[in-house]
Amino acid sequence: MDVLFFRKINMKKIIGKYLLKLLGWKLKIHGDPKVLDRCILVVAPHTHNDEYLLGNFAFWQLGKPLKIIIKDAHTKAWYGGIVKALGGIGIDRSQRNDLVNFVANEFKKEDFALVITPEGTRSFVEKWRKGFYHMAMTAKVPIVLAAGDFKTKTIYLGYHLPYEKYSTMSYEEILDDFRNYFIAHEIHPKVKENWNPNFQ
Repeated sequence: MDVLFFRKINMKKIIGKYLLKLLGWKLKIHGDPKVLDRCILVVAPHTHNDEYLLGNFAFWQLGKPLKIIIKDAHTKAWYGGIVKALGGIGIDRSQRNDLVNFVANEFKKEDFALVITPEGTRSFVEKWRKGFYHMAMTAKVPIVLAAGDFKTKTIYLGYHLPYEKYSTMSYEEILDDFRNYFIAHEIHPKVKENWNPNFQ
């Protein structure tokens, strides 16, 4: 069983690396990639579905577990096995009212990076949703930024705020830190008009 597991992981690494290379994308890791093993992964800018596919390929290449919360109807459907293999965590309506604790309990079961898009939509928004912050605080895991620069075809991963740091910061200070990161790295989203670099 262990041999099959490692073969599966190695296969995903090969596939992820091949697909990114085929599409002309490269990875830029900030700091220790181990932080990607267990974290809330804040993906921004979020302007197109391509970001999720590219992120999956990147995590496959790195051999890291990546998950996303979706309606349990998708994990229970005939194609549910595929959805779960791509990192889908099914959640029913009764759990949605307590999503923060649901996520914290999932982190107690295993290590993974949980994808959160605080913009909540691919359209232009003024404010980010605070869910990522509350999830990270309750689970006491790092908040890691993930960004795709569609101009240079670069995926940036690894910049993070450890729990010990952001737990002493205000929410506004955290957002200031993230805005400075996006400015410093000149991130170019796929759909420019859908990105608000002055998010609140």
